[in-house]
Amino acid sequence: MIRFIVATHGPLASALLQSGQMVYGELPHIQAVCLTEQAGIEGFRREFAAVLEAASAQADGVLVLCDMQSGTPWNVACEAAFNPHTQPPVAVVAGVNFPMLLQTDDVAHLPDVNIAAARLIELTHPTLIQAKPVVSAQSDDF
Repeated sequence: MIRFIVATHGPLASALLQSGQMVYGELPHIQAVCLTEQAGIEGFRREFAAVLEAASAQADGVLVLCDMQSGTPWNVACEAAFNPHTQPPVAVVAGVNFPMLLQTDDVAHLPDVNIAAARLIELTHPTLIQAKPVVSAQSDDF
């Protein structure tokens, strides 16, 4: 089973996880790590390592969902993902959002974390939609 870590600047990761729990209830396969000004980069690095160790227990892989590419959460997650000694394998995706978080349940059963990452991106793309006014007239029955 794939485990997930949401890693973000500020409290976004915790807020996404809390919102996900409001919709789905407990989400034991997801943990949050937040970069804060108080803890700084080194504090984040230590917390991320501890969360990764806990998430790795009996997992086939760990998929880290970051808020954006090239920020501290991304960089720290990629250090783990690209370390050949990291076990289980770690994959990293940028652009975490609420639909992506909810769809982790659809890929958690996959045995390969890189396939799970690709599938999760595939599932999330259709959720990015611009609202447009309806152009058809509504019937009087409505």
